[in-house]
Amino acid sequence: MTSHLLSRRHAIPSHATALVESLPARQHVLVTGGTGFIGRRLVEALASAGHDVTVLTRDPVKAATLRPPPRIVTDLAQIPNDARIDVVINLAGEPTGNALWTRRKCRKILSSRLRVTRAVVGLIARLRQRPAVLISGSAIGWYGLWQDETLTEFDGGKRCFSHRLCESWEREAKKAQRLGVRVVRLRIGLVLGIQGGMLSRLRLPFELGLGGPIGSGRQWMSWIERDDLVRLIAHVIATPSLTGAVNATAPEPVTNAEFARTLGGVLRRPARLRVPAAILHHLGGAFADELLLGGQRVIPDKAQLNGFTFRYKTVRGALDAVLGHAQSLPATPRTALKRDAVGSAAAEQPVDQPSVETAARLLRSRRLRAR
Repeated sequence: MTSHLLSRRHAIPSHATALVESLPARQHVLVTGGTGFIGRRLVEALASAGHDVTVLTRDPVKAATLRPPPRIVTDLAQIPNDARIDVVINLAGEPTGNALWTRRKCRKILSSRLRVTRAVVGLIARLRQRPAVLISGSAIGWYGLWQDETLTEFDGGKRCFSHRLCESWEREAKKAQRLGVRVVRLRIGLVLGIQGGMLSRLRLPFELGLGGPIGSGRQWMSWIERDDLVRLIAHVIATPSLTGAVNATAPEPVTNAEFARTLGGVLRRPARLRVPAAILHHLGGAFADELLLGGQRVIPDKAQLNGFTFRYKTVRGALDAVLGHAQSLPATPRTALKRDAVGSAAAEQPVDQPSVETAARLLRSRRLRAR
């Protein structure tokens, strides 16, 4: 019985392989950030499809839970100069949405990305056979804070911490171009999936009827469903004409108010509890202004022009796919919801979208400082 349960727990979903079916014959792929919310699904799809996967991680115990098991390294120095690596996917970085942006936190967010990216470029420089492509993570935060303007890869960015962070990160990645490597800077939006990221934190308050818009609710949310993101990464690898900045967002962004309404509808819960902007700004400063109250209306022009088709173009379709099973189930007990939220994996996307739960943490942290 025990072995049967373990085999079911570690079984690969039947459609994981299909996510990377656009890739050419067997590839050797190096992934940094492979144990996070995005990276774990990416590694699962690549390895289950028969590709050779090497994961750079600081936590080999956590990496050992990846299925099928990839090759694990804790330092890029462990990779010899004559190793054959076809693709490098760089997703590693300190989370941005899990704490206030103190000076120390901001330095940690930036330095973690620059350190790994420099190491990746250093590895590429010493390899006798260099990879065909480096896909380096970035975020739609590169564009800064906008109102209703539609943004594509051909638009500029506005000054703020998120822009400075992503610009510095992308600048390091672009150095691989001098080595003859195609570089794609993947500007990732809000990634939807129940196993981690924004949605895993929003689910609890919305299930309890405590969800709703943040501030005015007019700020834009440019999102992408997690499996679509994995499919897009595979498409980028398989499309040599794709280079430079590529927006990894679905073609139909929504306002925060529309997202809250849709999520409440999918979960069959009211979503009318608005979090006041003034409180968030007072408690969170730039953290709240950029991640909670600001946004960008981003369109994936280059992906679509290069033949990529999104399976989930609307947020309703994506949420139905991710959470639709909840419609046919009775109300989830509060204890089970807590267990689900705590057990979800952390996301490694560079700019996160905090939730009502984050607002509560801001209040708690301010009270602790007051003591």
